[in-house]
Amino acid sequence: MDTNTLIFLAMLLPTLAMFGNMGFHNKPDLRDGFTFICAVLTFTSVVAILSNVGNATTEEISLFEVFPGLDIAFNVEPLGLLFALVASGLWIVTHVYGLGYMRSNNESHHARFFACFSGAIASAIGIAFAANMFTLFLFYEILTISTYPLVAHKGTPEAIRGARIYLGVLIGSSIALQLTAVIWTYTLAGTLDFTQGGILEGKVSGVLVPILLGLYAFGIGKAALMPFHKWLPAAMVAPTPVSALLHAVAVVKAGVFTMLKVGIYIFGIDFLAETGASEWLMWLAAYSIIAASVIAMQQDNLKKRLAYSTVSQLSYITLGMALATQMGVLGGGMHIAMHAVGKITLFMCAGAIYVATHKTEISQMQGLGRVMPITFAAFLIGALSIIGLPPLGGSWSKWLLMVGAADAGHQIMIGVLMLSSLLNVAYLLPIVGRGFFLKDATNNAVVGIREAPLLVWLPPALTAVGCVIMFFYAGHIQAFLMPITGVVR
Repeated sequence: MDTNTLIFLAMLLPTLAMFGNMGFHNKPDLRDGFTFICAVLTFTSVVAILSNVGNATTEEISLFEVFPGLDIAFNVEPLGLLFALVASGLWIVTHVYGLGYMRSNNESHHARFFACFSGAIASAIGIAFAANMFTLFLFYEILTISTYPLVAHKGTPEAIRGARIYLGVLIGSSIALQLTAVIWTYTLAGTLDFTQGGILEGKVSGVLVPILLGLYAFGIGKAALMPFHKWLPAAMVAPTPVSALLHAVAVVKAGVFTMLKVGIYIFGIDFLAETGASEWLMWLAAYSIIAASVIAMQQDNLKKRLAYSTVSQLSYITLGMALATQMGVLGGGMHIAMHAVGKITLFMCAGAIYVATHKTEISQMQGLGRVMPITFAAFLIGALSIIGLPPLGGSWSKWLLMVGAADAGHQIMIGVLMLSSLLNVAYLLPIVGRGFFLKDATNNAVVGIREAPLLVWLPPALTAVGCVIMFFYAGHIQAFLMPITGVVR
């Protein structure tokens, strides 16, 4: 099948799954089976695109022109294809996990839940294959709207409040800041096409360059850069499959993906390096990395601790772009995949613990590792990948970011990344240690507890294995992403 057809198929299939969930809302087995088939076929379509084009950039497909130079258009390039592979591949795992979680936990409104989930995946694929900033912005907003019902799913006052914060921060920052940046860019360059080397060199200069970059950086609220990060902890009121979607599959990855696209294809990394326009963003990212890690250490609620961990880890990718070096953007691009697999493992383990025990606080988890060894072993592997220890995938993306910092002459950023890894150890490994080595004072905390049902513990076990596999394929990912730096290999 030709690549253009496959692009539309990859967006159409999750859209069909969305309507299928609504049409089959009274037939749960048919509904869930149909969605699973759509998920598998979506991933198959993206893999077929990879087979067709490799890491080449294709000609754009324009659906229609809105204004001169503003088209709804799509194409394939390495960074977008990597994001599409991550989103579509993890959708399969997350759907299976979601089935187990929702049924085991007796959650309601399954059809609405999985319909919105499928819509979010369709939006993420649209973002991945957007050929210009205008198209990306449209799908970016659709992603926000489609995930709002997921955050508010439980319908409790706390869930409604968290969903309002989620929607308010993301829509507010996007409309007030990102849209302003998009319009300004179009006025300056006469186009919003993603172009190798950027479109702004020679069109803007002086202090206006960091100002425009600031509008993008803070307007891309899904990247959770401080102080526009509070929506992410607030959204932890959602069911755990939603947390996995937010942190690993679609939402935050769409944010940092957009950040990289802006840096590489709108500004151009050489232009950012020459002007020094991203220096301030580098320091803000470094602050977010450390500050969010310190806050994570203070959280007793497991999902909130993981949420602040995500704020920190996302800033790694922003830092990679802000360093404006080849290795920096390669490390940032690779971290999209490495963090996704590691963090989805941690969140699914948190959900498995909740399903089996209804415990949400870390202080309540003494001895659980002894009765839930698969879940806690998977959590350990995911944690070590996030920390950046070999032989796990997260070690390579952190290594490339450190090399990028050295190339930029910012050795202090190497120290920031190393300190962050130590803080990762401090807030992640005690969870595992508490589970395996501490006993509850009453000696009855683990009585009658066992592993969550198969569909709940198997997905994180598989993604934990994925963390190991990705360590050995990191070189292939780096070579695949090389063209985004302007170097073809």
